[in-house]
Amino acid sequence: MSVDTRRLLGLAFAAADLLIEIDETEHVALGIGGASALLGRDDASLRGLTWRALIAPEDQALISALHQDLGHGQRRGPVLVRLVRGDGVCFAELTVRRPPAGPGLAAWSLLSVPAALTAPAGGLSEQSAFEDLARGLMETARIGGLDLELAMIEVTGLLDAAGGLTPEPAAALSARLSGSLRAESYRGIGAARLGEERFAVVRRRGDSGRDLAERISRALTLELGDAAPAASAHTVPLDLAAAPAKAMRAIRYALDDFAREGLKDGPPPSLAEAMNRSVKRTLARAGALGVAVTQRRFTLAYQPVAFLADRSIHHHEVLVRFEDGGSPFALIRMAEEFDLIEELDHAIVEQTVKRLAASDAQTLKLAVNVSGQTITSEGYVEHVRRLLAATPKASGRLIFEITESSAIDDLPRADRHIQSLRALGSLVCLDDFGAGAASLAYLQQLSLDIVKIDGRYVRELAANGRDAAMVRHLVKLCGELNVRTVAEMVETAEIEAVVRAAGVDFAQGWLYGRPAERPVGLDAPAAGRRQGVMESWG
Repeated sequence: MSVDTRRLLGLAFAAADLLIEIDETEHVALGIGGASALLGRDDASLRGLTWRALIAPEDQALISALHQDLGHGQRRGPVLVRLVRGDGVCFAELTVRRPPAGPGLAAWSLLSVPAALTAPAGGLSEQSAFEDLARGLMETARIGGLDLELAMIEVTGLLDAAGGLTPEPAAALSARLSGSLRAESYRGIGAARLGEERFAVVRRRGDSGRDLAERISRALTLELGDAAPAASAHTVPLDLAAAPAKAMRAIRYALDDFAREGLKDGPPPSLAEAMNRSVKRTLARAGALGVAVTQRRFTLAYQPVAFLADRSIHHHEVLVRFEDGGSPFALIRMAEEFDLIEELDHAIVEQTVKRLAASDAQTLKLAVNVSGQTITSEGYVEHVRRLLAATPKASGRLIFEITESSAIDDLPRADRHIQSLRALGSLVCLDDFGAGAASLAYLQQLSLDIVKIDGRYVRELAANGRDAAMVRHLVKLCGELNVRTVAEMVETAEIEAVVRAAGVDFAQGWLYGRPAERPVGLDAPAAGRRQGVMESWG
């Protein structure tokens, strides 16, 4: 078969391992290069396949979005994608180009890369993970001399539009939006969900925020028709010359402010201005938070943690909810920054002990979160000791989950305090293992009872890829250390089966129950007490 010289020039131009042409029916018309090494099959066998047969399901919406607005002669990417091969998945850098004229939907150039940082299975990162990701992308861009910007995208009315859909169209809408946002982001991984209608994207500096918003709006129209809400977007440049800590502080405040307030005060001209706005609002909220903590103006919610062996409930995690309905994550992080976190941790454990005392269910066990800052405090351990001495009914029923939202700066002292809590009859858990760079050091230097595996890894387990192997090795390591494991974000029977097969002991997620005002299944309120969360107030 003769090959059009334009195709060979395209392959040479792409400097790729594999060139694939996609026709108007979304099938492979031609494959040239290293299909055998990259996909485990020869070039000729690609012809006639739909392109979706080559791309892992979690990245297919991204590819659709790249194709969606591709004009003749235009190119989009590169993005990092997962490719399907017989023995699992592999990673590649994909650039999509549409021929300047003539038939054909797109030409792909694929360059093999080592196991790479990719978007989560759901497509979009949460804010905490996004900030870590943005730090890495900025460092990569700094080394490569690239210009990046932060795009803040708002889709007013999206929640109402999605709320009227049945599950299948709602899932299609979510996938379409996630793919479209990822297609706009740097390398296809720099997109995050900040709320139901607000999103953030780190991308290479290019066209205007208006053009970006129009592409997002067109993607929504494909699913919702004329009823689709319109997106709005604003971009601000990222200062890659700034010190990393300063740059990330500016991004964090800008994202917090946008997540809470949107663009109602008009778009900020720079990250510095966005940060200034957020600081002013944050200072005001910090004062209100201090009052809420002091006056115990918050409630508790409870989410079950189940034995994987039989789905019976082992304990409930205690989650704090503030009266203003603000994001618990944002408020807790603010409490850490303004030195309010230890007082908040004291207040939460007080209310939790009262809740245990008010329950006739002796099998009820509750787990409270403790900041990495607080666990090094002598005062916290003494506070717990006094509470349990005054409330013997709660002894042996309290579990402590140490969070990595704030780094532990004195591990030997933290371990002494952990052993003191264990001596009081409590189990101690390391929360969100894998979310922070210090996780392995914590496991090495702290004597723990339980490790909770970060949900970002758990969501990837069904793909049986790199994260699945990591989780299996972690479970094995914990077993050798006599430490039990919890998988969080277990939301489907499929994920449950995988984590059970990996040897995980416990699971937490919507499959077993969402956070509720009362612990499910176990709790019977003491006679004469008011039922629900309100009884834990003093």
